[in-house]
Amino acid sequence: MTGAGGAWSGPFLGGIPVDPDAPTATAWLRDELAKPPYQAARPTWFDLVSKAFFDWFASLGVPSGAGLGPWVPLVVTLVVVAVVVVAVLVFGLPRWNRRSALQHEMFGRNDARSSDELRRAALSAASHKDWNLAISEMFRALARSLIERTVLFITPGTTAHNFADRAATAFPEERVSLRTAADLFDGVRYLNAEGTESGFLSLAALESALRTRTPTTREDPAPTAMR
Repeated sequence: MTGAGGAWSGPFLGGIPVDPDAPTATAWLRDELAKPPYQAARPTWFDLVSKAFFDWFASLGVPSGAGLGPWVPLVVTLVVVAVVVVAVLVFGLPRWNRRSALQHEMFGRNDARSSDELRRAALSAASHKDWNLAISEMFRALARSLIERTVLFITPGTTAHNFADRAATAFPEERVSLRTAADLFDGVRYLNAEGTESGFLSLAALESALRTRTPTTREDPAPTAMR
């Protein structure tokens, strides 16, 4: 601020007004504007966005009265879009997130490994002649591969035999092999059966064959999510 003659009337030295140079005056002004009362009065990002939106909307020249009719669909559309954007920003994408979480649940275990990782784990177990683990991991690799290819989907509670029956819909020529694979998995996983090398090799051959085969059908994920 300046007094008569343009002298700065803010800071004083010994009661005598000081007439600062330009850089000093700028610094004093910046310090003054940084005080809480001035900062509180600054518009927020929401204020700026809202103002920009309404300025843009006003620039469209929306008519009033009887001429408003043709603009109603545009206004409704803009409102709906705004609501959807706010909902996504606040709540995220719960259905998609839920789908991702559901796919990690596989045959009674929370397992987020990819089909490649499961396949390597199965081969590693086989190299140590741990046929039970090798069979279990290879069956999971088979299931994960079909999930990754969106051939079918599983949810918590899906059993090996339920999976095999649904996979047989996509690969009807392998119906018997898929049922046998489910029997092998349930045997080593739940029935204390002893896995064998021949059982593992047959399962590994099935997994390899299905990996490169085109399914005859694909499941709709929406109904599956409700199972």
